[in-house]
Amino acid sequence: MLLQNFQPHNVLITGGAGFIGANFIHYLLKHNKTVNLYNLDCLTYAGSKDYLMDLPESQRHYFIQGNICDAALVIAILQRYHIDTIVHFAAESHVDRSISGPAPFIQTNVVGTFTLLEAAKQYWQVEKKWQENHCRFHHISTDEVFGTLKKEDEPFSEKTPYAPNSPYSASKAGSDHLVRAYWHTYRLPMTISNCSNNYGPFQHPEKFIPTIIRACSTGQPIPIYGDGSNIRDWLYVEDHCAAILTILEHGQVGETYTIGGNTELSNLALATKICGLMDQYVPQKQPHHTFIQFVSDRLGHDWRYAINHTKITETLGWQPRHSIESGLRKTLDYYLPMPFSQNI
Repeated sequence: MLLQNFQPHNVLITGGAGFIGANFIHYLLKHNKTVNLYNLDCLTYAGSKDYLMDLPESQRHYFIQGNICDAALVIAILQRYHIDTIVHFAAESHVDRSISGPAPFIQTNVVGTFTLLEAAKQYWQVEKKWQENHCRFHHISTDEVFGTLKKEDEPFSEKTPYAPNSPYSASKAGSDHLVRAYWHTYRLPMTISNCSNNYGPFQHPEKFIPTIIRACSTGQPIPIYGDGSNIRDWLYVEDHCAAILTILEHGQVGETYTIGGNTELSNLALATKICGLMDQYVPQKQPHHTFIQFVSDRLGHDWRYAINHTKITETLGWQPRHSIESGLRKTLDYYLPMPFSQNI
């Protein structure tokens, strides 16, 4: 397939003070020496400007505190900074929080995405009259929109029907459908990616891997939902960033790409693996895995996620570079007070 060759110049990144967004800003500034980045983030509990310290060529990064649901602000940013590319990370993404209080998920994930699409359509198509080679809207989504898999089921792919099971995944499914509709109805140049579970630097402490590392570091019980048999595919965040940039520059407009890490592990197996690494880092009389404690399962807990990323590999040449071992070691280098490699 002939690859597209889109070159972003002025990029609006939503949610760029969050986990994946901040990693992508670091990655893009490092790998594109001419692009200017405009980072719109409202700095909720999940975002921090600390994640944006020590940026390479930080003079090309501009931070704007604000909400993606603020239509006047969004259109002003597009106009003032001549935005030709939107990479949309901003989302409420914590499943447990969506179960206890789903309203913010609908507002941010659905209404916020709609607000961005409307602004992009108005600025790019009505005001600038740009064609698809001049602008791009890339939407970051999740494998959770596809629902759950049984052990014998084939992994999710771009052809898997949507079947979201939590308020979070339902809100992301709604935003995916909106983005796709703006392509089919208005020909707004878009791409979508659905990724598996990310891990790495800047991840919020509530998430699974940071929770395990924190519990090991402080000698606290390591909480595992149910019996720990739930399976996830794990993707190191830098590999995800590389995939996003590949799609942005070379992806086919109107297409969706699934992104996975080739690492299916049960929650218990992953926790045990992290405990083994922590045993090397801070040896104790009692191995860390003995602190694992099973807790009441999450409501509606999906059993298995898995990703088939054949499409992006065969058409765009991307594939994950990090094994779970190398990715976890880099993650420990970030979270622990001394680089992991210096302690084994």
